[in-house]
Parts: sequence; C-alpha cells; structure tokens
Amino acid sequence: MKRIGFIGLGTMGAPMASNLLRGGFEVTVYNRTASKNQPFEEQGAKTASTPKLAAEGKDVIITMISNDDSIREVYYGDQGILAELQPGTVIIDCSTISPGLVKEVAAAVQERGGHFLDAPVTGSKPGAVEGTLVFMVGGRADVIEDNRDIFDTLGKKLLHMGDNGSGAAAKLAHNAMVGIHNVALAEGFAIAVKSGVPADKFLELVQAGSAGSKQAELKGRKIIENDFSNQFSLALMLKDLKLASALSDAAGVPSPLLGLAKSIFQSGYAQGYGEEDLSAVVKTYEALIGQKIGDQQNKA
Repeated sequence: MKRIGFIGLGTMGAPMASNLLRGGFEVTVYNRTASKNQPFEEQGAKTASTPKLAAEGKDVIITMISNDDSIREVYYGDQGILAELQPGTVIIDCSTISPGLVKEVAAAVQERGGHFLDAPVTGSKPGAVEGTLVFMVGGRADVIEDNRDIFDTLGKKLLHMGDNGSGAAAKLAHNAMVGIHNVALAEGFAIAVKSGVPADKFLELVQAGSAGSKQAELKGRKIIENDFSNQFSLALMLKDLKLASALSDAAGVPSPLLGLAKSIFQSGYAQGYGEEDLSAVVKTYEALIGQKIGDQQNKA
C-alpha cells in the first residue's frame, strides 16, 4: 500500500485524509496548526512537525493548501517539501492556486526527479466527506493512472485536462461560474421575495425550470433557512474569483460577469461574511431589500 504524506487539514483536507486512512493507506499528516493533527493520530495516522518530514520517504505527497503564499511556504521553505524531495516521488496538489505557480512548482519537482499533478477538486465539504469529489487534473497520463487508486478513494470522477497548469485553469474557469451562479441565485431570490413571492415556492420554480443550477440545488435551502455554516467559505471563493480574473486578463478573455461577481463577493467580504459559506453573498442583497430571504415563505 502506498505511503502518503498529506499536508493541509482544513475544511477539505481533513475529510480527505480520513478517507485515505479508511481506505487502508499509510498516511502521515502535517498541518500548520498542530492541534489539528491529534484526531488523525487517533485514526491511525502518523504526524509530522514540518512539511519536509511529512514528505520524507513517501511514495505520494498530497497538498491541500488555501492560497499561493501558503503553497510557496510549504514547498520552498527551509523545512518545505522540496528540501529533500526524492526522485520518483509523486506530488498531487489539490489546492486552487494560480496556473503560473502550478507550472513553477511542477518544474521544480521535475528538476528533482519527481512527478507533479495539479488536481484541484469540486464538490465542497460534502464531497470531501463522502468521497465523491470530482478531480480536474493536469499532468502526465501515466502518472495519473499509476495513482488511480488514490483518486478513486477520494472521488467519483477524474477528468484529465492536459499538461500541468490545465487542471488549475479549469478549476478557476469552473469557480468563476460557481461565483456567478451564486450571485444570480441571490439576485433572483431578492427580486422575487421583495415582490411578495414566497422564497420556498420561488426555489421550487428555479429547480424545476430553465434557471435551475447546481448552486440552486446546493445553496437554495441554506439561503432560505439562513444557514451559512461553512462548506466552502466566501473568502476562498473571493480568492478564486480574483485568480480567475487574473487568468482571464492574461488570456485576453472578456469577463464582465466575473468582474461583477467578484465585486459583489468583495462587498460581502468587507461586511464581515468571509468565514461563512459562500452562499452568504446573499446577505448583500438582503441588506439592500431590507429583509431576510427566508422571511417570505409560503404559509399555506
């Protein structure tokens, strides 16, 4: 069974590491906040005090880190992964970071004889918990297939997007749509509710009609019930929208809807909703219409 070093035990990383342990893999975990390691010791994991030690002697290293700066620290720091990376080691980065940094790290790994896959995910916390994530992967096809057992343990689908960087680019394009769809859902709710339409009936219409979306399915009831418990934070979505905007600028692609969504998420972040679920962007509309979406429901 493969020996895995797993780095990053946040909202997504923690359940992913647990699923690997349940799948029978030998797992060593590292998290910058060391207290998050303790539950994994109880599940049978080994723990490490640095990324370098988590990576030492492993067949595969998986990273799930929140942003570019943290990735640089984990890979390039004095006690980082690259300090003594062994030839043949496979690194699977599941973070959502800039494609440029992906290519930079991939080159550094390859210079040391390793293999790098950029493999961001979609599915949010429920998908991580249930092992139903969807992976979009950039890198060599043979390396992907050699590690199919890991992907199958963590997710339900793997899509090979092309060379290194293509997985990251696909994720940013995907999350641009997620952000836009969330703003569209919030705006539709605001129009309907302010006009006297019950929120639950409007959601039923959206899900049955042409305006239906995965975000309406996942976030509609959360909005109505004023439940913004974090599955994927507003702050992280804003980070991804900023990265997607930079990518679209670099590619010369007009992205006016992305720009609007980014602005509205920025407003939500400025109002203090960053650590709530991304669906909390609806609160910017609730403030404008002067009522909660869930206050207007069918009473029949």
